[in-house]
Amino acid sequence: MIALSLAEIAAVVGGQTHDIPDPELQVTGPVVRDSREVEPGSLFVAFAGERVDGHDFARAVVDAGAVAVLASRPVGVPAIVVEDVQTALGALARHVVERLGATLVALTGSAGKTSTKDLIAQVLRSKAPTVFTPGSLNNEIGLPLTALTATEETKYLVLEMGARGIGHIRYLADLTPPRIGLVLNVGTAHIGEFGGREQIAQAKGELVESLPEDGAAILNADDPLVRAMASRTKARVVLFGESGEADVRAENVRLTDLGQPVFSLHTPSGCSDVTMRLYGEHHVSNALAAAAVAHELGMSADEIARALSEADSLSRWRMEVTERPDGVTVVNDAYNANPESMRAALRALVAMGRGRRTWAVLGQMAELGDEALAEHDAIGRLAVRLNVSKLVAVGGREASWLQLGAYNEGSWGEESVHVSDAQAAVDLLRSELRPGDVVLVKASRSVGLERVAQALLADGAEGEVAAR
Repeated sequence: MIALSLAEIAAVVGGQTHDIPDPELQVTGPVVRDSREVEPGSLFVAFAGERVDGHDFARAVVDAGAVAVLASRPVGVPAIVVEDVQTALGALARHVVERLGATLVALTGSAGKTSTKDLIAQVLRSKAPTVFTPGSLNNEIGLPLTALTATEETKYLVLEMGARGIGHIRYLADLTPPRIGLVLNVGTAHIGEFGGREQIAQAKGELVESLPEDGAAILNADDPLVRAMASRTKARVVLFGESGEADVRAENVRLTDLGQPVFSLHTPSGCSDVTMRLYGEHHVSNALAAAAVAHELGMSADEIARALSEADSLSRWRMEVTERPDGVTVVNDAYNANPESMRAALRALVAMGRGRRTWAVLGQMAELGDEALAEHDAIGRLAVRLNVSKLVAVGGREASWLQLGAYNEGSWGEESVHVSDAQAAVDLLRSELRPGDVVLVKASRSVGLERVAQALLADGAEGEVAAR
C-alpha cells in the first residue's frame, strides 16, 4: 500500500486511535486480514468471524511487525477502532484508489471472470505496472484488500467483481469506482440465489451503471442480456465477440490438436493472429474481452495479440493440463463449476482427446435452485452427445442426475457410472486408466474434486520414480 500515517488512516475511516504512542507512524507494508501474512509495516484488519476472531491475534501480529490493528474494539496494542471493520476497510480502499489515479478496470459475469481477469492483467502488465485480483477474491473483503496492494507505480488496477444478489456490484463499484467496466455473460451460476437470469442480468448491469461519461462499457455482443445493458450506461459502449457487429472480434477460430485456440483478432486499429496457450474454445471470448480492454487503453492489435499468445493460466485448478510420464493427461478444472463452464470444459476435453479415450469426472454444480435437476441432467446428456468415452459422476443426488442424464441420452450402460465420493473415483480410475487417456475433473468447489486430480498426478510421479 502507499505509505499512510496512522493519523491519516484514522481520519479516512472515521476511527479512534488507541494505545498508539506516535500517530505519525506510517503503514508501509501490506494491509492483511490473515495473521500469517503480516510483514513489518503492515496494517492488520481484525474481522470477527464465526469460528475465528482476528482480535485475538492482535498481540501476535504487532510482535510480528504490524504497525497497528484495524479493530472494532481496543485490543491492548496500537489500534484504530471503528464501528464496522468492513466499512472502514472499504473507505480506506476508496481513499487509496482516488489518491493514486490509476486506471481502474472492473469485470463481472456468470462464468470466466477469473480467467479473463488473468488475461487482462497479463496483457496490460506488458505495457505498464498492473495490480489485479489474486485468484477469485472478488467480494466486499477481497476486493478492497486487492486495491490496497496498489502503489505509486501502479498504472492499471484490474478488479474482479462477484455478486450473490442485487446491489452487491453497486456496493463494490462504489468502493473502487471503475473507468472501464466489462460484463462477460449472463448465465445460470447462482441462479438459485438470484431467482432467474433476468435478475442476474439486473445485478451484473450495476457495473455499467456505475461508469462515468468518459468511461467505457465493454459488453459481449454475443450475449443478448449483456448487449442490452448498453441502455443502462452513460459511458461509451464497446462490443466484443464473434458477431460481425462487434468492435473487437475473432475470425477463423479453430483449435490445435492440443485444444488450444487459434484465431484472427480484429480491432478498430488493425488485426493480428493469436495462438493461445490456454485450453478450450471458450477462452476465445475471454481473450476478446481482454483485447477490448487493452484496445481501449491504447494498445495496438499486434501488441495485444502478442501478449494474449504468451499468456498463461495464473489461477490454480482452472483447466490445469498435466501429462503424466505414462501419457495420461489430467485436466484439473475443479475450482468451481456452473452449467456454462461445465459445457465449455467438456468441449475442451473432446478437442484435446481426439483419437484418445476421454474421461469426464464430474460432480455437483451448486446454487442452481429449482434448475438443479434439469441442468445436471443436461450436462450428462451433453457428455453423450460429445462422445466423451467415460463419465464418472461423483457425489450424491446431483451426481446421480448427471449419470441418469447420460444413461437416458445414450443408454451408455458401463460408459457412465455413479460413485459416492472422490476416493471411490480415484479407485475406479486407478483400475481402468490406460496410457494416452485424457481425464477432466470438474465440480463446484465445495465438492473437493481437486483431490482426484492430485491423486492421479501423484500416482504418475510415483510411477516415474519407480521406472527410474
